[in-house]
Amino acid sequence: MMKVEELYQKEGNKIRCLICERQCIIAEGKRGVCKNYANLNGKLIHLSYGKLSAVESRPIEIKPFFHYYPNSTALTFSGFGCNFYCPWCQNYHLSFSEPPRELRIISPKELVDLALKHGDEGLCASFNEPATLYTYLLDVFELGKKRGLYGCLVTNGYFTIKALERLIESGVSGFSIDIKGCPGIKVLTTVDHKKVFRNAKRALDLNVHVEMVYLVVTNANDFEECYSWIFKMHSEMLGENVPLHINRYYPMNYWREKPTSAKTLLDLKEIAQKEYNISYVYLGNIGSIEHETTYCPKCGKKLIVRSAYRVVEWNLTKDNRCPRCGEKIPIYGKANISF
Repeated sequence: MMKVEELYQKEGNKIRCLICERQCIIAEGKRGVCKNYANLNGKLIHLSYGKLSAVESRPIEIKPFFHYYPNSTALTFSGFGCNFYCPWCQNYHLSFSEPPRELRIISPKELVDLALKHGDEGLCASFNEPATLYTYLLDVFELGKKRGLYGCLVTNGYFTIKALERLIESGVSGFSIDIKGCPGIKVLTTVDHKKVFRNAKRALDLNVHVEMVYLVVTNANDFEECYSWIFKMHSEMLGENVPLHINRYYPMNYWREKPTSAKTLLDLKEIAQKEYNISYVYLGNIGSIEHETTYCPKCGKKLIVRSAYRVVEWNLTKDNRCPRCGEKIPIYGKANISF
């Protein structure tokens, strides 16, 4: 199944895709960088509509989302291809692959029905970059919203503003956004990382939830100039209450540098909290309950304890305040707490 996507403009005898900030200029019969959109007869065609590489129910905390519908599950789905092609990609077998021509199409209705059958509270596009499934996402999230499911993305956040706004209009209320680097990084040199923060800020302005993820990649984005820029942009553009996940990198795909040291992660967490006043900083991929726990930024009380991607202790009041000092903790959506 192929479907026309309206986010494009004519460029002589070519067209410009306006889904992501790559803004690929595509000649007749050719595809853009992500390999999922083509110029056919002067129109932008989504070649892989409904062609999914994975579908499974997963905890929302694994995305990671720590302040968004806590302890819920989302039917998580993915396509093929990417618009970044990070050399350290952990899902490179999907992100570096083209959508197969012969693959059964899963309709938006079938996907939403499956989520409801599994008892999931929401839908989440993840694993590979969701921009590759953009036209499909609009239909999935619109239908999911009508049937009471939340919609969220795990994404590099490189949409155009118009594409981002259409996603939110369709029913997306949560973005887990990976910030890959900074100006001056020696890889992903064609990416404007400022636009990722621009989009995160725009999402916040439209009253949806955002959490940022900084994978600290050895000898790529782990130098002082880079992490300082990331923390500064986070603090100034997004604010102190937007969660920041600082995650450990492990060798994968083409990038074979050693894993991020635990000391580096601990140092970065301290810098983010003390020098940039970011209230909710978590360390991921190290298996530490302590560093995945939410503490009150005002009085330090232990509020939400997580283990194995599930909430195992919940100490907030009914209106999501610290029971000791009354500090309001930013939580989006209803927590699935039964203890």
